[in-house]
Amino acid sequence: MPRRTPASSDGESRYGFEESGRSFADRLGQFVPQPLARRGLSIRLSVERTRYERGEPIDLTITIRNQLPVPVTVATPRRRLWGWTVDGLLEGSDEPRYLSDSPGSFAFRAKETKVIERTWSGRLKRVGDRTTWELPDPGVHEIGAFVATGDGRLRDTVEIELG
Repeated sequence: MPRRTPASSDGESRYGFEESGRSFADRLGQFVPQPLARRGLSIRLSVERTRYERGEPIDLTITIRNQLPVPVTVATPRRRLWGWTVDGLLEGSDEPRYLSDSPGSFAFRAKETKVIERTWSGRLKRVGDRTTWELPDPGVHEIGAFVATGDGRLRDTVEIELG
């Protein structure tokens, strides 16, 4: 018969870890110092090709990997954990974003890789007196992806050409 960890009536094990919700590995990741946790993460942004027609949708693949053999939890200064940009515009839009000032956290198991897929419509959203969706100018543009640690270090970019 398998051995069970005794749980208290409030849902915590005798070691102080919740039995439901967050796993032991998630809790352990909180003890890894933030500088080490951040250095242990890598981010890679990829697109299918480097040349597109103006207005053509572009599929983005963002790969974030914990390279460490231990779980980590990376703190973010706001609720946003990650994001992508087009020429510095968050999600290809100049629309103001209102996020809670509450910090967030991004948990990874040991050696875990998270793959995020998004599609940019190929147009820039401009918000003013009225909202418009504009075609970017022809030429080279930069698409970026980041983990929102606030220091800008966990970031990758690719250049694409729009014809």
